[in-house]
Amino acid sequence: MSTPVTEERYNPFTGRRNVDGVDDPTPTAASMGLEPPRFCEQCGRRMIVQVSPDGWWAKCSRHGVVDSIDAARR
Repeated sequence: MSTPVTEERYNPFTGRRNVDGVDDPTPTAASMGLEPPRFCEQCGRRMIVQVSPDGWWAKCSRHGVVDSIDAARR
C-alpha cells in the first residue's frame, strides 16, 4: 500500500516548517500587511525580496516569484 504524500508548508515570515498543534505566531507587522514574506512557503528557503512604495515581490530560486499584487496587498 502506498502512503499518501503530504506537502510540507513553511511559515513565510519565519521559515519554520508548519507543524499541526505547534503555534508559530506571525510577526505583528506581517499580520498587518506591512512586511513581505521572506521565506518560500513551499520549501522554506530564503527568498530575494524587493520592496517598493507601491508593493513588493519575492523570488524563490526553486518556485519562482510571488508579487504583492497576486496576494492582493497592493
